[in-house]
Amino acid sequence: MNDQYSRTRLVFGDEAMEKLKNARVALFGLGGVGGYAAEALARSGVGHIDLIDDDTISLTNLNRQILALHSTLGMSKTKAAAQRIADIDPDIQVRTFDTFYLPETAKEFDFSQYDYILDAIDTVTGKLCLMEQAQSAGVPIISCMGTGNKLDATAFRVADITKTSGCALARIIRKECAKRGIKHVKVVYSPELPINSGADPAALEDTQREGSTRRAIPGSTAFVPGVAGLIMAGEVIKDLCK
Repeated sequence: MNDQYSRTRLVFGDEAMEKLKNARVALFGLGGVGGYAAEALARSGVGHIDLIDDDTISLTNLNRQILALHSTLGMSKTKAAAQRIADIDPDIQVRTFDTFYLPETAKEFDFSQYDYILDAIDTVTGKLCLMEQAQSAGVPIISCMGTGNKLDATAFRVADITKTSGCALARIIRKECAKRGIKHVKVVYSPELPINSGADPAALEDTQREGSTRRAIPGSTAFVPGVAGLIMAGEVIKDLCK
């Protein structure tokens, strides 16, 4: 019988589709990477999705973020994503949290309820805290490394954080994971050298938003961050179907 997931079912089978329907995942970050990850999760039939981001959609998001339209300018990213998911499949259960994830807000989330965590946030502190919480709860996590100032969407790789090379952010995360005893973190990363736009690709500790005063805002394209987000979601979907 045909339904909106019939073509996906041909690939994964009925049992896997039931697993996706019953799964609960948390997606932290709804920017250029996270928006596309949310899209793929919803179109694949993941039944329960928690969306976490405290940002609103701005004019400079229009060049690369799937949630960014002139009709959504000024809207919270969580609301825009929830509305889009409801339009894809109104049966998906979505919870939204307008929260900027950092160690100070980590206690708001019970990781034991999740089957998978997706990290698409852009601060080192937040990423490491997510990894620590996921490890403590025994929940798998996939984390996206740097996508700014890069042009080769075919260069992305999936690996354990200990196996990464050539990515400035991954180098920092790798070193900090070793210090903190964080093990077996799956990441999406690109070894492509970033173009020189005047931004430090490793300087992601700045938590200010676009449009505010920052030391340097990384450049980005319509095609690189989205590919990373789709790869992230694909890994989650395949793992949940096992």
